[in-house]
Amino acid sequence: MCSDGLGSADGSLSIVDHAHYLLPLTRWTPRSAMCGIALVLSGDRLVVSPCTAAAAADASEIQHSCEGEGVSVDELKEALRRRGPDSLGCESRRPVVAGDGCDGGGGGKGGAGDGSVAELVFIGATLHLRGAEPVAQPLVASSGSVLVYNGEIYGGIQIADDENDTRALLSSLESCCSCDCHGLGRDKTCPCCGSGGKSVPQILSTIKGPWALIYWQLNSNTIWFGRDAFGRRSLLVHWPTADDSRFILSSVSPHLFARNHSDATVNGLVSDSDMPNYTKASYWEELPCGMYSIHMKDILKNGTLMGKGWIVEANKHEWMDSSLNELIQWKRKLTVPSAENNSIDRGKHHLSQSLLSSREAEENANNGVTKTNLLSDSTLCAANWTTESAHRVLVALRESVMLRTKMNTLLQGGLNKCKDEESAPIAVLFSGGLDSMILSALLDQCIDSKWTIDLLNVSFDGKLAPDRISAIAGLRELQRVSPLRRWRLVEIDTALTDLKGESEHVMSLIHPSNTYMDLNIGIALWLAAGGDGWVDGSTCHLQDGSRYKYRSRSRVLIVGSGADEQCAGYGRHRTKHRLGGWNALDQEMRLDVQRIWKRNMGRDDRCISDHGKEARFPFLDENVIKTLLEIPLWEIAKLDEPVGKGDKKILREVARQLGLEEAALQPKRAIQFGSRIARESNRKNFGSNRAANQASAGSVQIHQHMQ
Repeated sequence: MCSDGLGSADGSLSIVDHAHYLLPLTRWTPRSAMCGIALVLSGDRLVVSPCTAAAAADASEIQHSCEGEGVSVDELKEALRRRGPDSLGCESRRPVVAGDGCDGGGGGKGGAGDGSVAELVFIGATLHLRGAEPVAQPLVASSGSVLVYNGEIYGGIQIADDENDTRALLSSLESCCSCDCHGLGRDKTCPCCGSGGKSVPQILSTIKGPWALIYWQLNSNTIWFGRDAFGRRSLLVHWPTADDSRFILSSVSPHLFARNHSDATVNGLVSDSDMPNYTKASYWEELPCGMYSIHMKDILKNGTLMGKGWIVEANKHEWMDSSLNELIQWKRKLTVPSAENNSIDRGKHHLSQSLLSSREAEENANNGVTKTNLLSDSTLCAANWTTESAHRVLVALRESVMLRTKMNTLLQGGLNKCKDEESAPIAVLFSGGLDSMILSALLDQCIDSKWTIDLLNVSFDGKLAPDRISAIAGLRELQRVSPLRRWRLVEIDTALTDLKGESEHVMSLIHPSNTYMDLNIGIALWLAAGGDGWVDGSTCHLQDGSRYKYRSRSRVLIVGSGADEQCAGYGRHRTKHRLGGWNALDQEMRLDVQRIWKRNMGRDDRCISDHGKEARFPFLDENVIKTLLEIPLWEIAKLDEPVGKGDKKILREVARQLGLEEAALQPKRAIQFGSRIARESNRKNFGSNRAANQASAGSVQIHQHMQ
């Protein structure tokens, strides 16, 4: 087990794992805070349009409207405050966006001639987690530029120990080139960047970690906004419509507004052919992953004249980091096995075992660790020796968990004030299945043994739900593997019939997602993140053994999203492999990863963060994705083998290396089925499971709220 105090002279960390390797881990320290962010852009002569001819044509028909037709700033503040309960800030600017005397946006005093003035309202609500001191948002630079940022930086930008990463990011952005060519989407033609300067897209492309941001670069009068390449942080967009001509970005839709605007009509400004009617709504849409800019300087030259005003396009920018582009494009090195591949793999395996053994002996001697010491653990037997590929995944996953669970000055200080010997700073969304068991075991290795780990498990059928049965079994296995850790299984029980206001609230959180499947998953995630349940003291070896009411105060929640997409965990993966072979399987997995932002991540982030909790996704770490793509597909999964063995085969070997023999055999169960909310929802809304199956209930859109 490692802790914050385990270090070496060069600043790296070394951990002895169950397979008796010494693993070097880079010491990165996330130093930001989870936030809710928003921007409202309005102007009596300005309409923002996506960069398509059809959108521009539609935008020309828009009549300017007042705030009363759409969401209000106060409603946005109320919704965002739930995500960031520790501070709420707001900054307004009034830049000149058109006119003969346009000065590029300046200090908001208006302009000469026929200048047109827009209003920018930035909102930032903060959940303080990291850094030496709290930092409220929005942040305003000395130049007057404004940043609201929701994310963590695990690499790409150098940040001093206990420095706030939002401040560091603002400093990096302020050093960027402010030439007009960037705001207009002509990044490759900028002469300044060719001579060694950096652009905003270059800086954003290097960030490792989840993020969503809105940045107004005053010198160029350009608004930059976007979300990371895998959409791990939510960002919704309202493109101007006839009812509301403002351009709005927000982490989440306000509750009452979403309820009144949840029909599935299509916004004519944007078309999504991949998932019709899935993320489309009359007001909000999921912003596709990427970097965007709105250049508001010299609109008389660069904008499009319409009836009584100007249309300005939002430009999308290409990612400028080659390694990131390879991950986005899902470039796997080896997909189809051959006789030659199999022979090479066997030779590589035997060679690596020999090399590792000799290297371990030398490293262990240098660190005062003998082979006898390491082999004394009963889990370190020859029968559990895993392949080199599984070991590489384990190393990447452990580092990913460590990056996301480092307890810095601010968080540590807040916990120490509680003076609670059973404080749990970090919790796991826990089903007892393969993914959550791996993450729990790795979390145990990455935080000090003095902390309790909360395992949050939700059930709509008490102890009979499959996820509750596997969670109790998983708890026992974790207690066996790590008996010194205090593990607290939080049993969150409810019935769908008891939820009314809660269901309506979750409807607003999943919005613009609008199917019963989305709602079922959203409710289960929202309840689990709330952490309000019961603890069986006897099962958990806590207190006096009695059953007691408990609400988890953990502000960080570890979630297993991304494991099934990358390791062939879904039933459709097996079907694709059976019908089309390895290439068809790889294409399906690529599609899953490339659309995870609109199927899962935005929705899940909104549901979990609503409790003032931050979701972190170790399986979607850039280095984990890279590692899995470097491994031959036939080592990731062998779908001609039975369920619970061939699916996610690489992760099952990782589990065995961690000593989790029972978890390694667990079949895949989605949370809506494992918690049995899908069954209860089918009975309530369709009369029976059979009727629901006939109606393909999971994909049915919700046309009215649950009664």
